[in-house]
Amino acid sequence: MRLAQIWRLVRRVLFLYVPLAIVLFLLLLPLYWMVMTSFKSEVEIFSFSAQAAMIVRAPTLVNYQWLFTKMPYARFFLNTLTVTLVTTTFSLVVSVMTGYAIAHLRFSGAAVIGVLIFVTYLIPRTLVFIPIAVVTQQLGVYGKLSSPFLVYPTFVIPFCTWILSGYFRTLPIEPEECAMFDGCSRIGAITRITLPLAAPGILTAGIFGFTLTWNELLYAVVLVNGELNPIRYR
Repeated sequence: MRLAQIWRLVRRVLFLYVPLAIVLFLLLLPLYWMVMTSFKSEVEIFSFSAQAAMIVRAPTLVNYQWLFTKMPYARFFLNTLTVTLVTTTFSLVVSVMTGYAIAHLRFSGAAVIGVLIFVTYLIPRTLVFIPIAVVTQQLGVYGKLSSPFLVYPTFVIPFCTWILSGYFRTLPIEPEECAMFDGCSRIGAITRITLPLAAPGILTAGIFGFTLTWNELLYAVVLVNGELNPIRYR
């Protein structure tokens, strides 16, 4: 009996804790590297030895001093947060309506539309830089902070719609039909029954949409001008 318990413990360590420790190490390594790099001098940052990459020999706060005194970091952070929240909220509202329509409304071509929406998300963003830049320039928003509000939903909405359409398909339609049979309108049945049931899927889509928007840098570099001066809302 004692040997069986020891074997179960060893098996749990080998097949559970060791793989989890390896995955955790791989996930936290970039974060550790980023934090350590922020305390390095410029000479130490560009030292390509493995030991110098993992260890800070001469810690310094000059990078943080330059960031908070020479750069309008608060304005940059506020711009990013504003664009992310507005884009995520707008994309989530549109994606909920589109995903519900594809999953529960019976109309011809629903499956094809769902596939086309997901294919739109799969198009490499580097292929549409020039067309998007031309469109934003014609609209008069190129180089302004308002351009990301128009561009970011083009890749957030398809992804969130794909997630929500699949989640809405897993929800039963019967409770909604029963509510409509009892006199509730379709919108009332959706808001009172379907949306509360879909809350986990909506939350998941919102997290992914927020992450996609927050991590997007290439479009911001291409569409928004002004590297040192704070961007004004125009």
